[in-house]
Amino acid sequence: MKNTTILVLGSNGKTGRRVAERLEKIKNVEIRLGSRNDKIPFDWEKPETWQKILEDVDAVYITFQPDLAVPAAAYSIENFTRLATKSGVQKIILLSGRGEKEAQVCEEIVKKNAKNWTIVRASWFNQNFSESFFLDPVLAGIVALPRSEALEPFIDADDIAEVVTASLLDDKHNGQTYELTGPRLLTFEQAINEIAIASGRNITFQGLSLAEYIGMLREYQVPEDYIWLINYLFEQVLDGRNSSITSDIEKVLGRKAKDFSAYAKETATTGIWNV
Repeated sequence: MKNTTILVLGSNGKTGRRVAERLEKIKNVEIRLGSRNDKIPFDWEKPETWQKILEDVDAVYITFQPDLAVPAAAYSIENFTRLATKSGVQKIILLSGRGEKEAQVCEEIVKKNAKNWTIVRASWFNQNFSESFFLDPVLAGIVALPRSEALEPFIDADDIAEVVTASLLDDKHNGQTYELTGPRLLTFEQAINEIAIASGRNITFQGLSLAEYIGMLREYQVPEDYIWLINYLFEQVLDGRNSSITSDIEKVLGRKAKDFSAYAKETATTGIWNV
């Protein structure tokens, strides 16, 4: 049986790393890791790195950093997916953002250029509290955020990775758009309370206006491009449009999505929230 070569872009990221770990256990699958520091380097900002990494690749999992909402994303996705198909790639799986109009522009580009495609739209990740921008505030014991009233169906990165892996390996997922959510809605304050209980720590949540939050980020000298993205996500995406739950995890995996409390308990045992 011919080996299948799968390129995983963002292979050091929250979902890319997990997808690569799962594919490593599959016979007749060769994994090619796509990041700046891998054996064959890949960089979204350096199109000259794209051709070599696409040689003899059958399928690609695309994660775009920092987010498909940024202005440069559509141009890069257009050129990369066109080149991928021209190079012989048979299937493209795109990680997209739920409720992001700009991301949906990129989805349409993938649908237009790919021979076969699957779109995986995800809600906010559980792992944002343990592997990303909310970790430092959690460790500091005070999390100050805007949109404190917003309800979000936080999704686990392991669930996303399992759906992506299934989509890469099984053609029955071709042409499907999946919206992935956790099994219930929580506010950010409720999520922080669950982490406090699981970790046995006193963590305070403080609601801010978006202007206050952006001002705080600038005080901490956060880069402006990051501030732009955070402002977009809190202003545009957390306006209630995603305050609903889907059953797509069950549809693909035949089980319920991981609950946030299960994530919090599992993560607490790793010691990541210890200070």
